[in-house]
Amino acid sequence: MPHLSHIGPDGDPIVHPLVRRVTTIGASPECDIVLADVDVAPTHCTLLHEPGRYRLEAARRSTPFYVGGKKLRSHDLRHGDILRIGSTELVFSAIDDLPDAPSRNDEATHDALSLEAMRRLQQFSQMLAERTELAPLLEELIDQIVGLTRAQKGFLVLADPEAPSGYRICVARNLDRQPVDDPSDLLSDKIIRTVIETRAPVISSDAYSDERFQESLSVINLQLSSVMCAPLLVRDELIGLIYVGNDRVRDLFRQEQLELLQVFAAQAALFVKNAQLLNELRTESRHLAERLDSMRFGEIIGSCPRMVEIYRLVEKVAQTDITVLVTGETGTGKELIAREIHNRSPRADGPFVTVNCGAIPENLIESELFGHVKGAFTGAHADQKGKFQAADGGTLFLDEVGELPLQLQVKLLRALQEKTIVRVGDTKPIDVDIRIVAATNRDLAAAVREGTFREDLYFRLNVIGIHLPPLRERGDDVLLIARYLVGRYAREYGRDLDPAAAFDPLAIEALRRFDWPGNIRQLENHIKKALVLMEGPHITARDLDLAPPEGFDEDTPRILPLAEARERWQRQYVDYVLRLNDGNRTKTARDLGVDPRTIFRYLERANK
Repeated sequence: MPHLSHIGPDGDPIVHPLVRRVTTIGASPECDIVLADVDVAPTHCTLLHEPGRYRLEAARRSTPFYVGGKKLRSHDLRHGDILRIGSTELVFSAIDDLPDAPSRNDEATHDALSLEAMRRLQQFSQMLAERTELAPLLEELIDQIVGLTRAQKGFLVLADPEAPSGYRICVARNLDRQPVDDPSDLLSDKIIRTVIETRAPVISSDAYSDERFQESLSVINLQLSSVMCAPLLVRDELIGLIYVGNDRVRDLFRQEQLELLQVFAAQAALFVKNAQLLNELRTESRHLAERLDSMRFGEIIGSCPRMVEIYRLVEKVAQTDITVLVTGETGTGKELIAREIHNRSPRADGPFVTVNCGAIPENLIESELFGHVKGAFTGAHADQKGKFQAADGGTLFLDEVGELPLQLQVKLLRALQEKTIVRVGDTKPIDVDIRIVAATNRDLAAAVREGTFREDLYFRLNVIGIHLPPLRERGDDVLLIARYLVGRYAREYGRDLDPAAAFDPLAIEALRRFDWPGNIRQLENHIKKALVLMEGPHITARDLDLAPPEGFDEDTPRILPLAEARERWQRQYVDYVLRLNDGNRTKTARDLGVDPRTIFRYLERANK
């Protein structure tokens, strides 16, 4: 049998039977003949076996070899040729008395190939567990496949609806573990199309002469020889394919190698699909963060038209010292508006002092606001500054100002008019430089009519009025705020959740339909509760302690004909997922595992 032989480090001859159509020679352990020589490149040269001849070719211009003392890059070997690769001399023998090496069809060779494939698959699986970067892992996958099949080149091709051809080349590698230049010029579009259409693997020992591809210009132009191509399938979804080939050697691949390629393809399909899903989640999370940034006003989240008008008003009044009255239901964020007025004002470097007028006992509130001197009352053991003095140079926020008793309303009015205060037990006025922002959830105009709130103080406070709408009137702001709260509290409660995908479709609809009488404060409590109680990967309506939307309450189902119930449920569910994806029909179709045309049909029915 033809072979190459050389003297090993221990002085014993080492014989390499030439049993393959293509034999690689170099220092890399991936090569068929490994020469442990510092002067030998990882893949130094390739020995091609064609009928009647063995042709030795340098892998690159920088890796020549010597035959009979002549420096060559290509040579047809003859029996007895002595060739030097690096500093190693090898002798080529066309025949000898060696026992025949097993052919690739022998069971022993098949077992060895399977063992080598499992070893490479184990190495790749270990890399999956240790690394997270997508690009180097995909390159390693193709390198392992090229090394296993002894192909010249390997490609990972992914489906891409936006590409003109419908696919894009993600990875292109050669036997030297280097990128392939101009990879699109080396692939057969016909073979790729065949795999995409049939979703079945293709193996061809001589594609140029293969009846299936004889009319393909890409095959004819490339003059392809050995080609294998296997689809990447996940639950019947074609996400790409793996393509390996050798343009110089015919009959390189066998059925057992195609089977091993399919094993790698199955592993690669799951890995690539998971990577794509993770990338989509990261993209959605990034888009959500960008949307939050564009829809937030300081610490305030919201983008409905009424909130946008409020933001504009705050920007205007913040630049002045004019008194502002913020009204709205409990939990609508009145203090956040007051803080934004302060933060955007020339007083931003000064103090922001908050007084909850409804939480202080009536007998202490005057001292709390204006301060007191030592001995002013029992327990006044020292002089004490009040909130007015503490806010000097900044902003004083009077929360729940409608709860002030009438006698104190008179003193507050005087302080606002004269910009001076008198501490309890003192007679000396003290000048203060403050800006007043007040807030209440009461109807002060009605309180004026009832005689429980002074009219002159009301007009003094309500120079500029800002009314905050309740959460139920803010449309999709509820979902935006809910996702923000998940991002804020998930880690605190031990949950690894992506805010963009935190809620299932029914929970999203329940959030939208609930009235939220307690507004944002109530929503915050429901989110915290859900983060503690949730058991699945997404927050459900049950986790939020909210009733499912009408038509989805499993405890009280509506009785409908089965076909009508199914159609109604599917139409509503498509609408929910479409909303979840912000109207992106392509992504909705992918999430639901249907053709995009199905989504269009449901939308057409919904519009009738």
